[in-house]
Amino acid sequence: MPSIRFRLDISPELYLAHYQGMARSVIATGLDGRRVQFPAERLRPFVSHDGVRGEFELEFDANHKFVALRRV
Repeated sequence: MPSIRFRLDISPELYLAHYQGMARSVIATGLDGRRVQFPAERLRPFVSHDGVRGEFELEFDANHKFVALRRV
């Protein structure tokens, strides 16, 4: 399946905007230069006291629909 890898460094304060309803999506630039946009709620499993940090891989289908997000 197609995928895109990217790095995130989202502070706890910035991610809090999602819970307050101000941010509904995340836009990231892949390591290969492509841009991807996905719902911020997909990051919930990766939120810690430090926010969301690390390298991730977003997998999507042929219709560009979300399949999976994982930390790599």
